[in-house]
Amino acid sequence: MNTMNTKNTPVVGIIKKIMPAVVSIGISKSVKKIEKDIPKELAPFLPFHGGHLEIPDELLDGKGMVKIGGGSGFIVDKTGVIITNKHVVADKDAEYTVILDNGKKFTAEVLARDPIDDVAIIKINSDEPLPIVDLGNSSSIDLGESVIAIGNALGIFKNTVSSGIISGLARSIRAASETGGKEPTMQELRGLIQTDAAINPGNSGGPLVNLNGEAIGINAAIVFGAQNLGFAIPINSVKRDIADLKSYGRIRRPLLGLRYIMLNENIQNRMKLPVDHGAMLFGQKPHTPAIIPGSPAAKAGLKEKDIILSCNGEDITSEKTIQDFMEEMEVGKILNLKVIRGKKQFNAKVTLTERK
Repeated sequence: MNTMNTKNTPVVGIIKKIMPAVVSIGISKSVKKIEKDIPKELAPFLPFHGGHLEIPDELLDGKGMVKIGGGSGFIVDKTGVIITNKHVVADKDAEYTVILDNGKKFTAEVLARDPIDDVAIIKINSDEPLPIVDLGNSSSIDLGESVIAIGNALGIFKNTVSSGIISGLARSIRAASETGGKEPTMQELRGLIQTDAAINPGNSGGPLVNLNGEAIGINAAIVFGAQNLGFAIPINSVKRDIADLKSYGRIRRPLLGLRYIMLNENIQNRMKLPVDHGAMLFGQKPHTPAIIPGSPAAKAGLKEKDIILSCNGEDITSEKTIQDFMEEMEVGKILNLKVIRGKKQFNAKVTLTERK
C-alpha cells in the first residue's frame, strides 16, 4: 500500500527554499532618545528614577539600548539588500539589527524609504553571499492563485508561515501603521493584493510568494477583527523602487499636486454638478488647498472645483482613481487630462515632477 509523504509537498519545498532569506529586524533605541519622545503630559505617570526612565532588564540589549519593536524582511540581493515595510524602519533615531534565519546578526543601514508605499530598502554587509528570494511579476497573477505568506519576526512570531489564495486585486484600504514605536498614523494603501493567507505581525514585511517560489508581494496590512483578510503590496512596485535606488540613489515618486473627491450620483445632486463621475478638485482651506502652490497641477492652470474626467484617454472611476494612475507614472511623464470647469470642457497637459 502506497502512502503519500506529506513532508515532501511543493509548499514544504518552497518554504525550505525561501525561509533562509527571510529575516528578523530588531528595532532599538537609546533611553535618552526615548525620553525625548515622551509627551510632557505622560511623564508624571511613567517610572522615572534619578531623572531617567526606568527600563526593565529584559528590554535592554547588550549595548544598553532599549528593544522597542521588530518586523520581518527578505533578502533580494546576495550583497545584503533587504526589503521590508517602511513603518518597521520609520524612526530615524532608532538603530536596526537584522537577524538571519541561522541566528547571525548584522547592523542594518536604511538605504531608502518609499514616499508613498509602505516599503523600505535596507542593507547589511556580509562577508559571504546571502540567500535571496527571487522576485516574480505581480502583473501576471490571477484570482484564485495559491500563495504563501512567510515571516520571521522576533519572539513568539518567529518562522511564521500561512497559505491561501489571491482573493482580490487592486484593493484599497486605510490602514493604521505604527511608525517606529511612535503613535500610529492612518495611511491609504492602494493597488493591493488581497489574500486569505493570514497576515499578522509575524509575517508583515515578509514575502508573499507563489508556487514557483517567487515573491509577488510584500505582506503589508492586516484588517483587525476581520477573518481571512490580508493585503500585500505588489512586488512590481518594489522592483521599481529598487531600480530607482540603483539609478538615482533614492526612490523617486512623481508629484501631481492636487486633492480631490471622487464623484457619484449623490454628490452630483447635492452640489448640482454636470456629471456624476470623475474627480473634483477639492480642498479644505487654508491648510489643505485643492491645488498645492508651485506644483505641476498649479503650473498647468488647474483650479479648485475643476472636474477631471479622464487621464491619458482612460476614464477616472472609483476603481481607477487619479492616485491609481500615479502609481503607474514616472517623474517627467506627461498626463493628458480632460477637464470640466463650469460649463466648459478643455484638455490640460501636466508634466510630473519629483515628490520631495
